[in-house]
Amino acid sequence: MFTISIKEVTATSRHYVDRLFDPDPLKVLQGVIDMKNAVIGNNKQKANLIVLGAVPRLLYLLQQSSSSLRLRSECAVVLGSLAMGTENNIKSLVDCHIIPTLLQGLLCQDLIFIEACLRCLRTVFISPVTPVQLLYTDPAVIPRLMSLLGSSQRTQEYITQIFSHCCKTPEHQTVLFNHGAIQNIAPLLISPSYKVRMQALKCFSVLAHENTQVSMTLVNVLVDGELLTQVFVKMMQRDQPVEMQLTAAKCLTYMCRAGAIRTDDGCIVLKTLPCLVRMCSKEHLLEERVEGAETLAYLMEPDVELQRIASTTDHLVSMLADYFKYPSSVSAITDIKRLDYDLKHAHELRQAAFKLYASLGSNDEDIRKKITETENMMDRIVSGLSESSIKVRLAAVRCLHSLSRSVQQLRTSFHDHAVWKPLMKLLQNAPDEVLVMASSTLCNLLLEFSPSKEPILESGVIELLCSLTQSDSPALRVNGIWALMNMAFQADQKVKVEIVRCLGTEQLFRLLSDPDTNVLMKTLGLLRNLLSTRPHIDQIMSSHGKQIMQAVTLILEAEHSVEVKEQTLCILANVADGNTAKALIMTNDDVLQKVKYYMGHSNVKLQLAATFCISNLIWNEEDGSQERQDKLREMGFVDILHKLTQASDPNLSDRAKTALQQYLA
Repeated sequence: MFTISIKEVTATSRHYVDRLFDPDPLKVLQGVIDMKNAVIGNNKQKANLIVLGAVPRLLYLLQQSSSSLRLRSECAVVLGSLAMGTENNIKSLVDCHIIPTLLQGLLCQDLIFIEACLRCLRTVFISPVTPVQLLYTDPAVIPRLMSLLGSSQRTQEYITQIFSHCCKTPEHQTVLFNHGAIQNIAPLLISPSYKVRMQALKCFSVLAHENTQVSMTLVNVLVDGELLTQVFVKMMQRDQPVEMQLTAAKCLTYMCRAGAIRTDDGCIVLKTLPCLVRMCSKEHLLEERVEGAETLAYLMEPDVELQRIASTTDHLVSMLADYFKYPSSVSAITDIKRLDYDLKHAHELRQAAFKLYASLGSNDEDIRKKITETENMMDRIVSGLSESSIKVRLAAVRCLHSLSRSVQQLRTSFHDHAVWKPLMKLLQNAPDEVLVMASSTLCNLLLEFSPSKEPILESGVIELLCSLTQSDSPALRVNGIWALMNMAFQADQKVKVEIVRCLGTEQLFRLLSDPDTNVLMKTLGLLRNLLSTRPHIDQIMSSHGKQIMQAVTLILEAEHSVEVKEQTLCILANVADGNTAKALIMTNDDVLQKVKYYMGHSNVKLQLAATFCISNLIWNEEDGSQERQDKLREMGFVDILHKLTQASDPNLSDRAKTALQQYLA
């Protein structure tokens, strides 16, 4: 038995590299051919040749117009083989500027050489370590690739594969679209070569993803006299390879989500949705089940009708429960490599199942009930919240958020499984996207009818929520303040005082001038909930009245939406309902003039809110009502109330009549 030392391997590798420098071109060609045969399937040899500097020499020979076309093509083949090795090999090749060199090679007129360059480029570009931007650096490259699409089946396969791997951003989609990708690639969908059809299909799926312009164009494309959507439908038939069915379903899904196909169109309801549900069944490979479930979740996310149809198709809800039992101990997988892959990727199945459950249950109460009643579902979500994979945690919390929209579930399964505990733990130090979902869910758990509200309050959640309101992310600020708003609703004085103390008046007023309208609306909502019931109104206004009145004035003066101004006037109406707090409005003529202005506003909602405020100020049975009535009469409020009794809106005229009765009593 012979053992070969590392020295000998390196020596033979060096021999291959040395031959590339031979003055005789024929010997160089033979050296390249021998190198090609030596590296096939031999990663060790590939790494050695790269270390010994073969790549710059091969690229040099490939670029020389004095080199024969045969030599240049063989160099491209060897480089392609070196690229087939490890990610480190690809990094070394990219560092040697292989991409611009090969792209330059595409200007040659020889088809065999062009195909060799494209094959190597394809191998380099499909690696995750290659910066795809390198395809777009030279503006002449994309048009050149488009023009080569008609040259041969090989160029079609390699170029479409390069496009589908290098189209990662809306900008990339636009560049390809503007250079005629749709017209040039559509005919390839009926190519005699399966590989070409498949790569062309993949191109359309990445071009259409979240892209209205592309999707709207695709709807009207004809391929050999047939609408493109019909071509996709045929590709989803059961007799087609699974990869083709799935990719065609993705194309139609993306077109539907971009608004180019209606959600009730037959090609979605009768073809795409059933095809994706089919992909979730156990007989498919793990990655097919993952992709099927994730695509289906995306398809029906905004549409309750599709959610209802899916929930009753092929027992989907219980079929997804199998995603958590995989691979089972009695798994029929005999291929050890496959088993190893599946064990490493089983978490992707759980993530996909959570995503699909979240989408299924986002609107319909019956579907949510069906999901929570699926075996051990709540336990699975709870354990998903603490999995090591961040993607699984995010998907589990999305699922929980979807189910937390149900009053019924908040009262039952959420309470039974003390879901709030792992949720609070998740909020301690999670990335922003998890925090957004987890805090949204927490908002629902803090609604007044949720039995989890009490234990959450006792767990010291106020500090956590106050810290969220200081986040740079508007979504987190909204959720922090929203949760506090829910917490303050009909809360004890103790809780309200704690919220004000913990948030601090400075932060409260910073939030009242937040550039994000949602943050402003929720802060006003919090303030309105804090200022409810008289003792609470008087206590908060006695300590923070001046600042609150200042903030209210600023909002009523600024350019804000009707909703914002209505909330602000409602806060004033609450202040006007206090015993001692009333004085803060009555002694502030500026605020009274603003209320008067809004009573005469063109928007009924603002008129109503302003009239409410006046009504509370002049209410008879309270101390000092006479003086307040007199002052407001002098300021012309009674005249306005008389006018409002004639208002066309019945609520407004009733409110004005009720207010006027206070003067008559």
